[in-house]
Amino acid sequence: MNMIAPPPAAAPDPQTIGQQLLDAGLITEDQLRIGLLEQARSKQPLGRALIELGFLTEGTLRDILSARLGQQSVELSSVVIDPAILALVPEHIARQHRLLPLHFDAAIKQLTLASPGGHDIIALDALRSVCEPGIDIILRLAAESELRQALDRHYGYQLSIDGILHEIESGTAPQPQDQGPGHPRQPVIRLIDALLVDAVKRDASDIHFEPESGFLRIRYRIDGLLQQIRVLHHSYWPAMVVRLKVMAGLNIAETRSPQDGRISLTLNGRPIDFRVSAQPTLHGENIVLRILDRQKGIVPLPQLGLSAEQQDRISRMIAHPEGLILVTGPTGSGKTTTLYSILNQLNDETRNIMTLEDPVEYPMPMVRQTTISDGARIDFASGIRAMLRQDPDVILVGEIRDTDTAEMALRAAMTGHQVYSTLHTNSALGAIPRLLDIGLRPDLLAGNLVGVIAQRLLRRLCPACRQSDRPSVAEQQVLGILPERAATTRIHRPRGCPECAHRGYRGRLAIVECLLMDEELDDLVSRRAGRRELAAAAARKGFVDLARDGARRVLDGSTSIEELSRVIRLHHHDQPPS
Repeated sequence: MNMIAPPPAAAPDPQTIGQQLLDAGLITEDQLRIGLLEQARSKQPLGRALIELGFLTEGTLRDILSARLGQQSVELSSVVIDPAILALVPEHIARQHRLLPLHFDAAIKQLTLASPGGHDIIALDALRSVCEPGIDIILRLAAESELRQALDRHYGYQLSIDGILHEIESGTAPQPQDQGPGHPRQPVIRLIDALLVDAVKRDASDIHFEPESGFLRIRYRIDGLLQQIRVLHHSYWPAMVVRLKVMAGLNIAETRSPQDGRISLTLNGRPIDFRVSAQPTLHGENIVLRILDRQKGIVPLPQLGLSAEQQDRISRMIAHPEGLILVTGPTGSGKTTTLYSILNQLNDETRNIMTLEDPVEYPMPMVRQTTISDGARIDFASGIRAMLRQDPDVILVGEIRDTDTAEMALRAAMTGHQVYSTLHTNSALGAIPRLLDIGLRPDLLAGNLVGVIAQRLLRRLCPACRQSDRPSVAEQQVLGILPERAATTRIHRPRGCPECAHRGYRGRLAIVECLLMDEELDDLVSRRAGRRELAAAAARKGFVDLARDGARRVLDGSTSIEELSRVIRLHHHDQPPS
């Protein structure tokens, strides 16, 4: 079958698109006149003529055509595609009809592809002939040169990790003269792309590249625990580290100082950011990529798995028009997710929400987000001071680390602002002595601290393979199970199956304790009461600590007692958990 030219419907009338570019101020009348002359001479579309003359970029033309055709556009230079998606469209169909599969949503049977023009009936018929029936096909507009390069990059070359490694080890990698170290056909580039896709598919939160004396260890952090994925020969690492640094915008010549950068890509049809950290070590630069999935980063508050009592307490905290609200816990306990969920609930046109973060992890529409930067000489304390002149209603301070930040956050809370921040303490009650230790006055803290949320993340039992079991006597005491209910109470334990990669766990959940301040607790804070006295007063008001909330999640089958004891120290209960 012959190559199919862009259909007339997808190629706008030259005068029409020329006038559109002229009206948008993207080209001048002289450039349009020259473009029309070149188009008549070369018999190619006006847009292509303007690009070859240097008057227009591929991206600009793509966006103009996208608006005219009513199709969303896609920038293929930042797209990384799962090899499993490419297998859905044979190479000869993809190249002949200039179609590149981007994403397949199995739940709704929807296949998204990049195309250089409008709906080519012949191309769509050819595609449907090789796809299973009932698949909905969505086209995204792509620049023609980008599409050509992407087809070359993704078809005809090994894209699986094993295939690329075999290609390198066997010496079969293509090496044409014009292929430099940054060329997309280079196996090292495809190897990095394949690792990034693999990590996102496995729901990893971090990727660790760890050079040793004779090999490179690659580990993913999945559900909070590191797992070794690959061990490669150390000779691979120099080229891999250069590729990662180029992608993150780091200085490839600097190998003796720590560096930080960021990579933004489209993986599996959605935008993914990677926060990159390079650290010099004895055997070379150690690189860690933190994976930031924007779709997973902002979770609606009702979907956090909180109990009705916890949701009520957090809602009452949020309802305060001013004051300081803290989320506490160690690194990696989900504090940022909880804060973003709260901000997402507050985010509307009636509020000015501003944040100071180190760095900004998830962009949010309408929220004014600022990254703390050493280069710009902004720290949390000076940032809050500047932010108060911007007429904010709600302020998020990434972390309270020192006296200056704590005092500025409290001052903002005292002057009619809602202030949210994080603090590194082990419990909600532990936040109060920590703030006093930082240097806040107890009489000022009392009445201005609205509440404290403490949390941890536990691995969730795989629902496909979890095993029901009877708790031992010791476990009954830890979980607070009454003797008369012991015979009928069951808990679950991990087993392992293909769905959870034989780990027994899949995904994570939060356990939470919510301390809502009131007049009695404020009075105790102002008198510098001890922790035991604060705990007794909170317990009288129905305060549920992390261990009791964790016991609730064990008893409802969400997690195991082994996982709970891994994360927090358990103690015996006299009464069953509420």
